[in-house]
Amino acid sequence: MPENPEVASLSYEDARDELVRVVSELEQGAPTLEQSLALWERGEALARRCEDWLIGAKARLDAARAAAQPSEAQSTE
Repeated sequence: MPENPEVASLSYEDARDELVRVVSELEQGAPTLEQSLALWERGEALARRCEDWLIGAKARLDAARAAAQPSEAQSTE
C-alpha cells in the first residue's frame, strides 16, 4: 500500500500526536462506518510513520555505537 505523502512528511511527534487523536476519536465511535474506516486507515498510516521514525532512530544509534566501539577499545589499552 503506497504511503500517503502528507503522512510521510510528518515528524515523529506530529504523527504520534495525530495518532493519539485518531485513537481517541475511534474510541468515542464515529457516526458512520465509512468514517470509522477512514479513521482506522489514517491511524494505520500514522502508526507506520511512527514505526519508520523509530526504526530509523535505532539504526542511527546502532551505527553511532558501532563507530564508537573501536575508539573505546583503543582507549582502554
